[in-house]
Amino acid sequence: MKLRTIINILISLLLSRHNFSQAELIEAHKISYNFPVTMKPAMVQFVFLVTLVAGLWGCVTQLPALIDPQEVTEGLVIGRVVTVLTGDRSRRFSPAVRFVEVEDRASHKRFQVEINSPDRYFAAHLPSGQYRLTRVQITEGPFMSMADVAMTFPVDATVITYVGTWRFGIDSPRYGRMIVVSVVADQAETVQVQDFLDGQYPMFKGSSMAETLPQPTQIEARLYEIMPYPRYPRYFRRHWW
Repeated sequence: MKLRTIINILISLLLSRHNFSQAELIEAHKISYNFPVTMKPAMVQFVFLVTLVAGLWGCVTQLPALIDPQEVTEGLVIGRVVTVLTGDRSRRFSPAVRFVEVEDRASHKRFQVEINSPDRYFAAHLPSGQYRLTRVQITEGPFMSMADVAMTFPVDATVITYVGTWRFGIDSPRYGRMIVVSVVADQAETVQVQDFLDGQYPMFKGSSMAETLPQPTQIEARLYEIMPYPRYPRYFRRHWW
């Protein structure tokens, strides 16, 4: 396949995701037509990355941990995220959840709920549908790791859906480390989340919650390091602790 053809395909993918004027479309085609076939490989990579990022922009909707009360129009999805240490507990950096990602199983729309804490409640508005918890990212000081998981739960956008407390058991820093994800919702947890709801969103005070726990309620997954690895001296490297 010729380089010009590749450039045309990439530009077409970008243009298909945005509404451009006629003049802008003509200029884009001029660029692709006059693009030098002998350009350097570094420039090819740059064009590809720019087009790829622009094409993927917006594929994931980022949500704050707590939706602004003034933006609440219907129901909410409420839960709690907690990190738990497993294995060796003497660690240089304590783990925290950076974000959790859920996906609508029908539309495949993805939503990232920003947590940035080892223990935090979250409240988000999601459209009605069947959802799957697909990914979690963990931070430990300057280090980051990620795990792919699969736990499903339904959401009714017209009511308050309580999805329980999501506990992420973080293994010791080592090769082949694991993460254990479990969901709990005992009486004490329910009382605490009800108090949180009444205090944070007083318009729902006294409202009942529909308890829907993700299934299965416990899974284990591989926790992978995210590159690039921080440039720390050898005696600070996590796998030598």
